[in-house]
Amino acid sequence: MSAPLEGKVALVAGATRGAGRGMAVELGAAGATVYVTGRTTRARRSEYDRPETIEDTADLVTEAGGQGIAVPADHLDPVQVRTLVDRIADEQGRLDVLVNDIWGGENLFEWETPLWEHDLDNGLRLLRLAVETHAITSHHALPLLLRRPGGLVVEVTDGTSDYNGDHYRVNFFYDLAKASVLRMAFALGHEIGPRGATAVALTPGWLRSEIMLDAFGVREDNWRDALERVPHFAISETPRYVGRAVAALAADPDVARWNGRSLSSGGLAQEYGFTDLDGSRPDAWRYLVEVQDAGKPADTTGYR
Repeated sequence: MSAPLEGKVALVAGATRGAGRGMAVELGAAGATVYVTGRTTRARRSEYDRPETIEDTADLVTEAGGQGIAVPADHLDPVQVRTLVDRIADEQGRLDVLVNDIWGGENLFEWETPLWEHDLDNGLRLLRLAVETHAITSHHALPLLLRRPGGLVVEVTDGTSDYNGDHYRVNFFYDLAKASVLRMAFALGHEIGPRGATAVALTPGWLRSEIMLDAFGVREDNWRDALERVPHFAISETPRYVGRAVAALAADPDVARWNGRSLSSGGLAQEYGFTDLDGSRPDAWRYLVEVQDAGKPADTTGYR
């Protein structure tokens, strides 16, 4: 079997569950050594208080064909992040892929609540978790990544620049966080592009994460049972789909053509030819504009 990323080293920051786990596993499936970080371990949970752990993710990476290495880290703590990067440098001597997928704001935002009515402490905490963590991680990791040409930085967000530019996303704090991450990739593209590396922003579509499945009262094996209540959920995708997008980017010798751009799992599937686990190619952001936001009945024909 082909292992296009054999010998490559990746750091997926925020890999406990969801998109981060999917990206770590698919990088492993392509042969990479993947450091997976997060705050929930088998010994201690974050405030999410969920069962998924970074050790579980590392095991899945190894089972997929790579080498998964779990490292507990709070990416708001510069000392912990510096120690993490020093460890990667000592053990591997290189870093080829940095995925900034830290989020942690799932329980901190209030839907359709204006700034002056939203809990301020929660909103500011969300911004720290979703924005400051990315800056801290890149600050410490980029010198290692830039040691060799061809490095890739993936800033994970929710929504493309085109979609978010025209749509209000949830509330002030959520909107600002997701726009900030898009801009991070643009800015990093200007800073690391001339130094031989590539930065992109990447969004999954409607993600069937562990938290989303729980919210809809379904599992991955019966997720379609949720369609009776939420018909447009038919366009949803697994976390492995965006994982395959990252793996495709990391294996592309011409990845620099994407530098500074906003990308989506569905868009990259059309470019690189990968599919979701069920063999489909959901294109969620096009569907949202042309079907859901247009007020049409749920129909994924031509969109997956």
